[in-house]
Amino acid sequence: MGAKTVEEYASKQGEFEEVVLALAELVRKAAPKAEEAIKWAQPVWSQAGPFCYMKAFKKYVNFGFWRGAELDDPKGLLEGSGKKMRHVRVESVKDIPTAALKNFIKQAIKLNEAKGDPSR
Repeated sequence: MGAKTVEEYASKQGEFEEVVLALAELVRKAAPKAEEAIKWAQPVWSQAGPFCYMKAFKKYVNFGFWRGAELDDPKGLLEGSGKKMRHVRVESVKDIPTAALKNFIKQAIKLNEAKGDPSR
């Protein structure tokens, strides 16, 4: 059975448990009104539709945005080549670009509020 909470998801990520928990805390502080859930077997945060997600892999955690291609990214942190989604690859807690991610989270919520649910 899959994880039901972000903490449960984190507990199954081995060396990346701390990264997952730190990223979740960052989202909770930056977007206190957002709904937190496990969807598509990974943590997803929604406000006027999903805006960010997290997926742990063997060597890193992807922290991604539904409307990533639309986000203002002056430092070029976002990776990906699809039409919409972009992500930041995080390998350790000290590598988390906190200020940039908070900015992306706030931008993503504003885009959802202006344009509607990006998953539809």
